[in-house]
Amino acid sequence: MKLDRALGLMREVPDFPRPGVVFRDLTPVFADPDALRAVVDALQDEVHPDTQVVAAVESRGFLIGAALGYGWRYGVVPLRKPGKLPAVAHRVSYDLEYGTATLELPAGAITPGQQVVVVDDVLATGGTAAAACTLVERAGGVVTGVSVVLEIPALGGRDRLAGRSVNALTCA
Repeated sequence: MKLDRALGLMREVPDFPRPGVVFRDLTPVFADPDALRAVVDALQDEVHPDTQVVAAVESRGFLIGAALGYGWRYGVVPLRKPGKLPAVAHRVSYDLEYGTATLELPAGAITPGQQVVVVDDVLATGGTAAAACTLVERAGGVVTGVSVVLEIPALGGRDRLAGRSVNALTCA
């Protein structure tokens, strides 16, 4: 399947999770095995060759990160919402386009010097991606890049990741 066709399966859901926000739903992409393969393969094409670990952001980033990890033999570390981990190494709170959130890194999951790519579904304001990079670096990891399926340039997320390699398969 061509990447354009796979990305064409994304749907927009207006006014979710609150009025004025347009949610980009990748569920149809994930549900189609050929589309999922096309997206994961395209993301892999841009991952730095020294990468050892995928830091996958809850929750849709888990799906992409697990596929990358399995397909290319990377370790996968879930970056979780509070209250989901029995042992937390670090925690970072940040702003979203429609509120605030917190991510936590499991204790012992990333070791100093490990090369880590941060993976999520969408780059919007950049708060989530920046928080994920901070978590990796607090553990001593080296961020090799940030990879997302969709970027929303109007929200300026790439600006919060200045100096970092950012790969987005498409923009909205």
